[in-house]
Amino acid sequence: MLGLLRFAGIRAEPLMPGAVLLTRGRPPRVPVRSHSGVLLVRPGRARREWFGLERLFAQHHVTEHVAAILRLYQVNCVLDVGANRGQYAKSLRRAGYRGWIHSFEPVPRVFAALADAAAADPRWEVHRMALGRDDGELEMNVVQGTMSSFLPSTDFGAARYSRLQDSVAQKADVRRLDGLLDSLLAGIEDPRPYLKMDTQGFDLEAFAGLGRRSADFVGMQSEVAMVTIYDGMPRLPESLAAYEQAGFEVTAFYPVSRDTPTARVLEFDAVMVRPEALLASWSCGAVRRGS
Repeated sequence: MLGLLRFAGIRAEPLMPGAVLLTRGRPPRVPVRSHSGVLLVRPGRARREWFGLERLFAQHHVTEHVAAILRLYQVNCVLDVGANRGQYAKSLRRAGYRGWIHSFEPVPRVFAALADAAAADPRWEVHRMALGRDDGELEMNVVQGTMSSFLPSTDFGAARYSRLQDSVAQKADVRRLDGLLDSLLAGIEDPRPYLKMDTQGFDLEAFAGLGRRSADFVGMQSEVAMVTIYDGMPRLPESLAAYEQAGFEVTAFYPVSRDTPTARVLEFDAVMVRPEALLASWSCGAVRRGS
């Protein structure tokens, strides 16, 4: 059966025992591409473990949604802030994005893995630093996995994620993004950048470091909190207000994590665009086609 699926251009990705995600790829010698997906679940499994399945399925959908945004808005440079080991950049490559990627990661041991991941990709550059409101140095609470943060955990966060109780303090270099932007975009004709942030409660601080240069971005993506995992972490209303004030509008919210016993969403991935940037790209395209 799997052989027939592969021959037909169908990829079968096991999500968990009893659940398989089927997606349409590019079969040999047949130039067909689709970004749809079908979830097949053993009877009864979805009811018992729906929240876990939803999270895994949402990971697929948010990548495809972002890839569609990057195509629609003609994005040619993605800034991946809080890159960890490069999972986000690799997912964009699998989804078909071929433009520039600049990944930022301050934790030394994690940065080493990120650098290895990007080594064979000539359009993927990595930077060992964090981004914030001010240039300088800050102490970071470093933990195993993907949850290192400049902010201490709340009581809820420490109870929900036990590894937050075993953090180690490390200094990290922090830079304002507006001071780096010209060098990051140098050599890109008609740059159309997209900002992705996943900084464990520090997204608004990184965004503040853009200042007025936020107007240069055609789209962005940020993890926004419904329940605070870190002390001082802004909640969704505050984050969304700042992004909307800068001219961005929401295209989608995808659940990132839940408190399964209560079904509460803890964080959403918010994908946003600057609508006038699309109109500008259409106008430019029309001028080029008419010239």
